[in-house]
Amino acid sequence: MDLTTRYLGLNLRTPLVPSASPLSDDLDNVKRMEDCGASAVVLHSLFEEQVRSEQDAVQYHLAYGTDSFPESLTFFPEPADFISGPEEYLSKIRKAKDTVRIPIIASLNGTAIGAWVDYAKKIEQAGADALELNLYSIPTDMEKTADEIEQIYVDIAKAVKDVVQIPVAIKLSPFFSNIANMAKRLDQVGVNGLVLFNRFYQPDINLEELEIEANIHLSTPQDMRLPLRWVAILYGRIKADLAATSGIHSAADVLKMLMVGADVTMLCSVLFKRGVGIIREIETDLANWLSEHDYQSVRQLQGSMSQKYCADPGAFERAHYMKAITAYRPA
Repeated sequence: MDLTTRYLGLNLRTPLVPSASPLSDDLDNVKRMEDCGASAVVLHSLFEEQVRSEQDAVQYHLAYGTDSFPESLTFFPEPADFISGPEEYLSKIRKAKDTVRIPIIASLNGTAIGAWVDYAKKIEQAGADALELNLYSIPTDMEKTADEIEQIYVDIAKAVKDVVQIPVAIKLSPFFSNIANMAKRLDQVGVNGLVLFNRFYQPDINLEELEIEANIHLSTPQDMRLPLRWVAILYGRIKADLAATSGIHSAADVLKMLMVGADVTMLCSVLFKRGVGIIREIETDLANWLSEHDYQSVRQLQGSMSQKYCADPGAFERAHYMKAITAYRPA
């Protein structure tokens, strides 16, 4: 069974790629992921805040103005909580390249053009095979328009593409007025791939301590429906590769994402829940299903259920909403 796929110009043995997470902070874990069948690994993110400032400067900027808003500090990690600094991150890329044979995709997490963008070049020089930009931003400025926010994304993508030769992917959130237009604009500046979608972690309130606290909920298979829809809509309409992430926990989830047009499927929550050994199980189940249904390769079914090729293109838009609502009957 031919499970090979191609993503960001990289020939991958399977479409199973662990996404950026603390799991890849440990190079032993990266090696275990390779041994369990991962075809590439996205390293944990290097944050804009780590690159922009030394520790004292970060502390200053986080603390500034907190006399008025004392709870605001809890939205940001303490500098000591970062997994590693910029130089350690570059060293980790080098060591990972010496440790494993699969491609290493670095991850930069930021929100504005600045000195951190220059680190993209250093990441390339450290040996990364590709770079994923995680543009994690919560717009709160009431004076800033949607056009201005979207232009920042495009400008960051272009700035990074201008300084590196390695492929660049953008990890997007779903919170745009028109995802299709945003994808087109990023495609036009030469972005090599789109990762759909980033999951924003929402703060919670500790009622006993009266503090804002982090609250992480791992994804469930139901979370895959949003990226599934948009991968299906974008397939064949842009040149950039498509990576599906969020809610992928089984071979069935992988198959659905491939059918709507994903080039790779990224795994995260399932690795936390069941360990990295689940990668091999998913691969086995994937190969078995393809064989049982007379497919010879992953590429044979890729995009077959996308909006471009499925028998009911309207199922990915409003028509499906109407059908679902009218057909639903409570238990």
